[in-house]
Formats: sequence, C-alpha cells, structure tokens
Amino acid sequence: MEIERKFLTGSLPKDLEQYPHTHMEQGYLCVEPVVRVRRDGDDYYLTYKSHGFLAREEHNLPLNQQAYEHLKEKADGRIISKTRYRIPLPEGLTAELDIFDPPFAPLRLVEVEFPTIEAAENFEPPAWFGKDVTNDPAYHNSNMSQRVF
Repeated sequence: MEIERKFLTGSLPKDLEQYPHTHMEQGYLCVEPVVRVRRDGDDYYLTYKSHGFLAREEHNLPLNQQAYEHLKEKADGRIISKTRYRIPLPEGLTAELDIFDPPFAPLRLVEVEFPTIEAAENFEPPAWFGKDVTNDPAYHNSNMSQRVF
C-alpha cells in the first residue's frame, strides 16, 4: 500500500544539489488502472497502481534495460522526464522533489510517503511546500502524460 501526500512547491530548499538525486523517465502503458514503466538512474521498473489518492495499492516489478526500452515504445501519451531530489525530513520521512523537464516545466511537485494514513493526515509540511494537491487528479503523472501541449 502506498500512502502519499503531494504538494506543489513554493521556494526550493537551499543547496538543492547537495541532496541525492537521479534523473527519471516514465511512460504509461495504461492509465486506468495505472501501468507504468520507469527508469530511475540505472534501475528499471514496471509498476501497477490502483485507483485512489492518499492511499492506493502499488506493486513494482524489476525490469532490465532491454525490457524497459521495448515497453517504453508502447507508452500511451507523453514520456515524462524529471529530476528527483530526495530530501530528509523529521521523523525519518523523505521529501521526493520532482523538477519536471519540458513540456511539463516549470512544474515542481514534492511527495512524501507515510507508514500510516494517520501519519499522513497529521503531517505538518515544511514552509517550502506549497499547495496540497494530493486529491487533485490533474497532478497524477499518469493524467499529466495524457495532456496536450
């Protein structure tokens, strides 16, 4: 089960490059339910996500590069490309800050995963977080991949 809140960003943390980060790209084979292929640095995955916002089922299966490239060609919609920064937060949490490449730039989203729904609901975001868009389907990457620019 993935329990996650998603926010737009206000300002960015200082010295952003000091945090671990990777370049990612992902394509969607299906958006209902979500079936995604992703490259995260040198790692490749096929992911299934059920319907939902704050909490939803998620399963990741490892792929090799050849399988990823083959499936990426079958993606429906745009391939999303972004840099993800992993920024430590109190209580052992991590902010995953995504800075999107064109055509989605200058969009910046930050996600935080939680161990329980209660922890997610009680989370006090840092000052650099912006508007909470957890329940806005427009900010699901699967829906974004279908937008026409």
